[in-house]
Amino acid sequence: MKKNALLSSLAALFVAAFALPALAQDDGFVQIFNGKDLTGWAGDERLWSVEDGCITGFSNESDKKIEQNQALYYTEDLDIGDFEIRFDYKINKQGNSGLYYRGWFLEEPEKYRMGGYQSDFDGAATYSGIMYGEAFRGILANLGTVSRVTPEGKIETVATFATPDEVRENVKIEDWNHYEVYAHGFVFVHKINGKVMSVFVDEDPARRASGVLGWQLHVIPGGMKVQIKNVYLKKLPKESK
Repeated sequence: MKKNALLSSLAALFVAAFALPALAQDDGFVQIFNGKDLTGWAGDERLWSVEDGCITGFSNESDKKIEQNQALYYTEDLDIGDFEIRFDYKINKQGNSGLYYRGWFLEEPEKYRMGGYQSDFDGAATYSGIMYGEAFRGILANLGTVSRVTPEGKIETVATFATPDEVRENVKIEDWNHYEVYAHGFVFVHKINGKVMSVFVDEDPARRASGVLGWQLHVIPGGMKVQIKNVYLKKLPKESK
């Protein structure tokens, strides 16, 4: 069997495996947002707060205007490697956000700017579920694809398991959605409302094995609002490399 055909077959099996129902939330998962305040998290207090029991990021064109993307990062562990995380999010239609992971600070931590892998979500569901590299190679896996970066640094699609419209049809606009992110070695899976949105395999020597978790508040003309709740993290033993 040729390499590309083999990769496509393996990708199909992988997508099917991750389409299985989620495990119970208490199966090794720890709640990392207490629903009351931002204990364990750090960010610009102008922009981030707790509202109605949710992490809330808000910007506007006056007192909360931002010129660069901003992050609220998890302070309890700045070097998270293999993990699974589950959370619920709601975002206004013009908004754009995501979860940074295996990230790093682009400036000093108090500047609250990060790069890294990102499980993207936006208010129009245009990009919700893609793998994005913030300050880190751009779009890495589009909706409905299994993609990889080769050892030579080339981004390529290994297989297509659905059209973008097919995977985004269950994403709710300006309502609550459930997001799951799997980071196992250098294989990454993003799911929204139980559906696999994208799969990414990183074979680039520049790949990142661990780093910081954080939420993004994107620069948006006129501002935006995003809310996150029910955040559960399960750290996994690092795979042998």
